[in-house]
Amino acid sequence: MLNRRGFLTVAGAGWGWLTPVGRLLARQAEGSRGPARSVILLWLAGGPSQLETFDPHPDTAIAGGTRAIDSAAKGIRLAEGFEQLAGEMGSISLARSMISKEGDHERGTYMLKTGHRPDPTVDFPSIGAVCCHELPVGSVDIPRHVSILAGQWPSRGGFLGSEFDAFQIDDPVGKPPDVAARVALERDQRRTLDLDVVDRAFGRRRGVSIDALPQRRTAAAARAMMTSDQLKAFDVSEEPAAALAEYGDSPFGRGCLAARRLIEAGVRCVEVTLDGWDSHVNNHQTHRRLVRVLDPAFAALIRDLRRRDLLDHTVVLCCGEFGRTPRINPFGGRDHWPTGFSLAMAGGGIRGGFALGETDPEGLKDPVRPTTVEDVHATIFTALGLNPAKENVDPLTTRPLKLSDGKAIRDLIEI
Repeated sequence: MLNRRGFLTVAGAGWGWLTPVGRLLARQAEGSRGPARSVILLWLAGGPSQLETFDPHPDTAIAGGTRAIDSAAKGIRLAEGFEQLAGEMGSISLARSMISKEGDHERGTYMLKTGHRPDPTVDFPSIGAVCCHELPVGSVDIPRHVSILAGQWPSRGGFLGSEFDAFQIDDPVGKPPDVAARVALERDQRRTLDLDVVDRAFGRRRGVSIDALPQRRTAAAARAMMTSDQLKAFDVSEEPAAALAEYGDSPFGRGCLAARRLIEAGVRCVEVTLDGWDSHVNNHQTHRRLVRVLDPAFAALIRDLRRRDLLDHTVVLCCGEFGRTPRINPFGGRDHWPTGFSLAMAGGGIRGGFALGETDPEGLKDPVRPTTVEDVHATIFTALGLNPAKENVDPLTTRPLKLSDGKAIRDLIEI
């Protein structure tokens, strides 16, 4: 075993012999930024067009008239409408050559959220569930995995168990529903004591310890949440009007503001959904409307995390289940396109001001330097100080399964 000085002596000779996580921990031991501890997923449900968001090709046939604007990162242009986000591109990297074999909404959602293709024999956990399972619990009474404005397929715990499912809420303009007792405190306490008598009688008759039962742990956690001051983190109405305005004061903007508040309270993963990107018809109009919501919210989230010294400790991922076709269909829309789509990543040690890969301006050739969903997940796990090759056992099949089958992308994170 090496002590700290010995470890640094060996590491100082070169970190190439270490695993990616080992190199990250070596830098932490030297006193530099440690691993991230939380993830925020901005989920663009329906599949946004890369051409009208993060990978515009202005003045080409595939653009269909979409124009581009310069950003704070030299050489990186965004689609028109991202004026605020363009100013934050020094903190954001884009993967413009994403490839996936899943072009169906449900399967694509599963793929992007879990990092695995759907498999009838295994129910893989989402990235938020893995974070909650693998990272320290901390002093958090509220759920550590939260989905705001949850869509049709919210993030799940998979084989890790339903206790790692995302806790779902709608527009965060108050406390979550159903977290306050419906009777006076004294009566509620009597009900709890009465239920305990029934439970213990049940346990004695069957010769089991009821304190070890999952439902008892769930009930205890629920009661701790109901009485916790941390519930305030869900309620953005406590924020000043200027903060709400900065995020755009839309349901999605308020969700992003709540995500910052929740991460600050110790929550491990928050998913905020902006639905409606399935633009088979009127693609350009659909994207202009949604970009007006996404741009201020995404940009404000990056600024707010930075101001509060949370950006280095929080990985932000913005993506949908796939992209849209370069060809515009007869209805003025773009169809599903899992080859050469885009996503954005920031924070948690992720490199900023960088664009990985490129797509063909004619929309005919395969993307340059294709990037897999598995590699993106491995990169996020590495940023969190987790080993993507670590295995958990699926209790149903007893199969050991890696956190990710990919490899961390060296150009996006210092490994």
